[in-house]
Amino acid sequence: MNSISILQAFPRVFADEVAMLKQSEVWLCDLRLEKGQHYLIEAESGAGKSSLCSFIYGYRDDYDGHIMIDREDIRYFSRDRWGEIRQAELSILWQELRLFADLSAWDNLIVKNRLTGYKSYRELKGLMERLGIEPWRDQSAGKLSLGQQQRLAILRTLCQPFDFLILDEPISHLDDANASIVAQLLAEEAQARGSSIVATSVGKHLPLHYDHTLNL
Repeated sequence: MNSISILQAFPRVFADEVAMLKQSEVWLCDLRLEKGQHYLIEAESGAGKSSLCSFIYGYRDDYDGHIMIDREDIRYFSRDRWGEIRQAELSILWQELRLFADLSAWDNLIVKNRLTGYKSYRELKGLMERLGIEPWRDQSAGKLSLGQQQRLAILRTLCQPFDFLILDEPISHLDDANASIVAQLLAEEAQARGSSIVATSVGKHLPLHYDHTLNL
């Protein structure tokens, strides 16, 4: 996957909000996200940032306009095609994290990693240590603090290959020190893979170097 294009797209729920849409640098615009570039999408609450992430990931299709992966309209992708894309080309951090609350922190990583075998157990253990959650590896995810859960969910996004990493408010529950550690790790992973990071923010943003900053 080399690019994601958002062409005159907007959530249908905003169809009567023409003035708001015209102020956006994403909605009702022609925007091309290029592999290897990092993007920050800043938004006010309710502007549709989580919707945008869901649209790109093919999880929702209640939008008008077109979203293209390379030169193909994602509306016409089959279920099998989406499975291939989500396993090898596109990874996402949901704002609500979507961890398996009853599974341990370690098992949350293993369940994802077994789909591709992308990371070794040694690498996963090292990543948990780096983000300060390895001491809680056997704790059920639902009993971790929100900050620990967010770091765990971020690690889970790395348990697969990807060309684009979509992060919906990735540091909303992190202090500045942990946010910096997360940012450094993600920057290293993206550089090693030649991939892009697309991060959303409602004010507190992941401290990366961004090639482009857009207002939603």
